[in-house]
Amino acid sequence: MPMSCKDSHMDNGKYVRYTPEQVDALERLYHDCPKPSSVRRQQLIRECPILSNIEPKQIKVWFQNRRCREKQRKEASRLQGVNRKLTAMNKLLMEENDRLQKQVSQLVYENSYFRQHTPSNALATKDTSCESVVTGGQQNHLTPQHTPRDASPAGLLSIAEETLTEFLSKATGTAVEWVQMPGMKPGPDSIGIVAISHGCTGVAARACGLVGLEPTRVAEILKDRPSWFRDCRAVEVLNVLPTANGGTTELLYMQLYAPTTLAPGRDFWLLRYTSVMDDGSLVVCERSLSNTQNGPSMPAVQNFVRAEMLPSGYLIRPCDGGGSIIHIVDHMNLEAWNVPEVLRPLYESSTVLAQRVTMAALRHLKQIAQDISQSSNVSNWGRRPAALRALSHRLSRGFNEALNGFGDDGWSLIGNDGMDDVTILVNSNPEKLMGLNISFTNGYTSISNSVLCAKASMLLQNVPPAILLRFLREHRSEWADNFDTYSAAAVKIGPSTFLGTRVANFGGQVVLPLAQTIEHEELLEVIKLEGVGQSPEDSMMPRDLFLLQLCSGMDENAVGTCGELIFAPIDASFVEDAPLLPSGFRIIPLDPGKDASSPNRTLDLASALEAGNKPSSDLAVTNGNSRSVMTIAFQFAFENHMQENVACGARQYVRSIISSVQRVALALSSTNLGPNSGLRSMLGGTTPEAHTLARWICQSYRNYMGDELLKPNGEGSESILKALWHHSDAILCCSLKAVPVFTFANQAGLDMLETTLVALQDISLEKIFDDHGRKNLCSEFPQIMNQGFATLQGGICLSSMSRPISYERSVAWKVLDEDANPHCFCFMFVNWSFV
Repeated sequence: MPMSCKDSHMDNGKYVRYTPEQVDALERLYHDCPKPSSVRRQQLIRECPILSNIEPKQIKVWFQNRRCREKQRKEASRLQGVNRKLTAMNKLLMEENDRLQKQVSQLVYENSYFRQHTPSNALATKDTSCESVVTGGQQNHLTPQHTPRDASPAGLLSIAEETLTEFLSKATGTAVEWVQMPGMKPGPDSIGIVAISHGCTGVAARACGLVGLEPTRVAEILKDRPSWFRDCRAVEVLNVLPTANGGTTELLYMQLYAPTTLAPGRDFWLLRYTSVMDDGSLVVCERSLSNTQNGPSMPAVQNFVRAEMLPSGYLIRPCDGGGSIIHIVDHMNLEAWNVPEVLRPLYESSTVLAQRVTMAALRHLKQIAQDISQSSNVSNWGRRPAALRALSHRLSRGFNEALNGFGDDGWSLIGNDGMDDVTILVNSNPEKLMGLNISFTNGYTSISNSVLCAKASMLLQNVPPAILLRFLREHRSEWADNFDTYSAAAVKIGPSTFLGTRVANFGGQVVLPLAQTIEHEELLEVIKLEGVGQSPEDSMMPRDLFLLQLCSGMDENAVGTCGELIFAPIDASFVEDAPLLPSGFRIIPLDPGKDASSPNRTLDLASALEAGNKPSSDLAVTNGNSRSVMTIAFQFAFENHMQENVACGARQYVRSIISSVQRVALALSSTNLGPNSGLRSMLGGTTPEAHTLARWICQSYRNYMGDELLKPNGEGSESILKALWHHSDAILCCSLKAVPVFTFANQAGLDMLETTLVALQDISLEKIFDDHGRKNLCSEFPQIMNQGFATLQGGICLSSMSRPISYERSVAWKVLDEDANPHCFCFMFVNWSFV
C-alpha cells in the first residue's frame, strides 16, 4: 500500500481523515514513543475512546507517515543549513577571487612599468642574489628612525584609524602578497581559506572562514587570547578609552611563552581598536606602539624580547541565516636576529605563524560552535567538551610554564653538576603546590612541598617530527624503562622509598580516548600503565599508574606543525580540578618544507632498534637535510630536604631519556624507513620462515575456500610474500594456544592494530574483539576446528591503541604445514576502517 505523508489513510479506496482530537492523542503518544509496537497501539485504542473506531493497522500507517514527515523536516533543515553554508562560502570565494584579480592586475601593471623603464642590459650588470641572501637576515632588526608619534588620547585615535585602514587593506585588499598555505585546500568542509605572506616585512598569515557564532561572541572569544592561543602567557589591559563612533581603544601588554629552552619569550606593547563599520561588520585590529610620546609606555621586561605586531586583527561580518564570516590577519616581526641562528627559521616562517596562531584561532571558534550545537552531549568519562578543552589547556599551559621557568611564577635556577645539558629549576611557591598533597587510593599520602623541573633541548637531523612523536606515544617502553624517579613522584609514595631501586618494566599501556578536535589534529587521552612497581616489594603486587596525555602534531602532511606529547600523573578518581604537573616532549620543525614521508614509517622501528636491521639502500626513502628541535621537560614533586637527591635523580633521568630519544632518532634517520620497512626486514634473509608461512597461508586458503587469496603475479616464495604483505585486507596469524596471540600480520594488519611486527606478539586474539565479537568467535570456533574455515559477520574490533575499527566481515581458516598438520589460525578482516 503506498504511503502518504498526510494525516489520512486509505482503506478500500476511500480516504479517512482524523479529527483534531484524534491527531492530538496520536501526537502525544508520538512524542513519547515514535515507533510503538502493536501491543502499544492496541493499548492506545483501549485507553483513548476517541480512537476506538480506528483499526490498529490504520494507526500503524499514521505513525509511519508521521515519522516520514519528521524525517523530511530534519532533512529539509539540514539541506537549508548546507545551502546557507555553501552560499556564504561562495560569497567568500567570490570576494577572494576579486581580490586575487586586483592583485594580478597590479602585478601586470608593475611588470609592464619595470619593463618600460629598465634598460635591456641592466639585468646583466651585477648578480646580487647572493648578497640578498646574506644581508636579508640583517635588515629586520634595523629599525628606521621616525619622528615620535603622539600617544595622547587624540593621537591614539589617529593611530587606531590608521591601523584599521592598514588592516583592512591586508584582510580584503592587496597590501600583502598572499600565497596559499601549503597543504590547505579551501572547500565547504575545510577549516577555511588560509594564506601566508610572500616577500613582506616580518611574518604574516591570513585566514577566512565561516563560524556558527554571532559576531559579538566571536569578537569576545578572540579578544581573550590566552583562552585559545596556547603560547600566550598573559594579556593585561592597562587602559580603555571609548571613541566617538561607539568603539573602544585599549592599551595592552602581552607576553608569549618561548617554545624552547634556547630562546627567550616575546612581549608586545599594543594598541587594540574595536569598532563597528557602516555595513554592520565588527572589526578588532591591533598594532604595536613604539616610538611614541605624550602618553603611556611600557619599559623593557626582564627575560623577554620586545617584538613588534604590525597592523593585524579580525574582520567579523554577520552571515545570512546566522553565524559569521571572519577574516583573520596576523602580522608580526618576532626579532629573529635575537635567537641562535639554528632557530631563526622558526621565527622567520609565516607557515609556523599560520599554524600556531591564525589557524588555532579559527579552529577554536569552530570547536566552540560545534560544542554549542551539541550542548546536550556528554563526552567520555562524563565530561563535557568545554571541560575537556580546559584540561588540554591546563596541560599545555603547565608545560609552557615549566619550560620557561619565570621568576615571578616562583621558579629559581639551581647549580648544575658541571655539565649544562640539563637545566634544573625549583619552585616552592605555595600557589604552585596548592592541591598537590592529596591522598591516593593506594593508601599513601603525599607531603610534597616543592616542585622540581628538569629540562633540555636537542637538535634532530633528518627525523620527521610526526613519526618520532608517534613512536614516543606508541612505544613508551623504548624511552621510559628507567621509570623510578618520575613514577615515584607520579604516585606520590612515601619519602623513604622515593629514590628506590630501578623499577621493573611496566606490563603495558592501555589508551583510553577522551576527546579529539574537529580535524583530529589534537588528542586528549588517559594512559593506563599496567603493573608498575616502585620497589622490589611491589613486584608481588604491582599497581597501575594513570596519566592524562595530550598529543598533537601527528599528521605528517601538515606543514609547519609543532608536535607535542604532554602528560601528567592523575589519580584513578580523575577529579576535574585535580592538580597537574605536566611533563613531556615538544618537537618543532625548523624547515618549513613539506616532508614527503609515508604515514607508516614506524612500522618496524622497534625491530630495527632491537635487531639492528638495515634495509637495502635501493628501497630507502631519503628525506633531505630536514632539521627540528626537541625540547624535553619533566616535573617532580618532592620534599625540601630531599632537593639534592631529587635533582641528581631527575638530571640522570632526563639524560637517560635524551639517550633513548637519540637512539630512536638515529634508527629513524639511518634506516629511512618507508612504507615497505617491515617487509624489508623479512626479505633481508633474517627470517626465511616468513616465505614458507606465506606459502602455507595461500595454499590453505585455496584448499578450504576453493579460491585464490592472491592474484598470481609470478613464481617463487618471495613474490608470494610481497603480494601477501601488500594485500588490501588485514591478514593476521595467531598461535594454536589456549590464549591465542598474534604471530604475523601484513602491512594492512599492522596498520589496523596500530602496532609493529615485534609488539604484535604481545597482543592476544581476544583483546581485539568486543563482547559481541568474542561471543561470535566462540560460537564459530568449533566450525573452524572441524571444517577448517568459517566466515564471521561484520562488527567492531579494537586496535592496540583502543581505537574502534569496523569491518565488513572476517574470514578465518586453519593454516596447514607441509605435512597437513595445523600450524596456526589465519584471520582476514575485509574492508576495515577506523570508526
